[in-house]
Amino acid sequence: MNGSTVRVALIQHADQGDADANLDLIADETTAAARDGAQLILLQELHNGAYFCQTEDPAQFDRAEPIPGPSTERLGELARGHGVVVVGSLFERRAPGLYHNTAVVLERDGSLAGRYRKMHIPDDPGFHEKFYFTPGDLGFAPIDTSLGRLGVLVCWDQWYPEAARLMALAGAEMLLYPTAIGWDMHDDEPERERQRDAWRTVQRAHAVANGIPVLACNRVGREASPHSQDPGIQFWGDSFVCGPQGEWLGRAGETAETLVVDVDKGRSETVRRIWPFLRDRRIEAYRGLQKRFID
Repeated sequence: MNGSTVRVALIQHADQGDADANLDLIADETTAAARDGAQLILLQELHNGAYFCQTEDPAQFDRAEPIPGPSTERLGELARGHGVVVVGSLFERRAPGLYHNTAVVLERDGSLAGRYRKMHIPDDPGFHEKFYFTPGDLGFAPIDTSLGRLGVLVCWDQWYPEAARLMALAGAEMLLYPTAIGWDMHDDEPERERQRDAWRTVQRAHAVANGIPVLACNRVGREASPHSQDPGIQFWGDSFVCGPQGEWLGRAGETAETLVVDVDKGRSETVRRIWPFLRDRRIEAYRGLQKRFID
């Protein structure tokens, strides 16, 4: 590998039943990935347990924890033990009644390099996140690490070009998306494929528009809803890494898998020279983007 190349590992897995079991699996997969030369580990959204947002249940707030806290301590030990940067995704208890969906970045020495609080919060059938999460208040600020400046965003954020652009304008060298997305079991196969293809396409477009690599790590497995009449969600996996022209660098399937890929950050310089989108932006004409809708 050259000096600008980073070997990344995306750990996509099904829920193992509780936080300890999930973190044990993550530790095993990180150990194997580190042996394979991985320097950066990206985990899926809310990796410590089931995707509890399928229903609105006040008891689920018991899953939340402070940051720093038990999970950042364990992920930090994992990072330090293998000399890797770890990007995790936690349910943060900030104060009584105040909770966030928060990504954390652990540096190779185990320290907490930074955090990002999810900004865009969905409220769709099976994804009742507005009940649980307060929108983030840290802005779209990349996190500096020994492997470069990471633009960490979370799941629903991945549909918004504004979020990707602001991270890129702040100097992010890669965009990373911990994700929990899947199919409504009532949808037919054509609709499922349209949804997954749209998910792939919009993120590859962020890579192209900003000239930087994109990493998306999604969970897998079918998770039943607490409501007996609801068949739950089938998380589709399909974690991937693409380069600054949207080219596929690595793709996972629909089952548990750790995807290990080499990412050459240096290609962004070459691509941005031939596709100078940042140069040609007409920033003086974009004032309307600050409005909800232009009547």
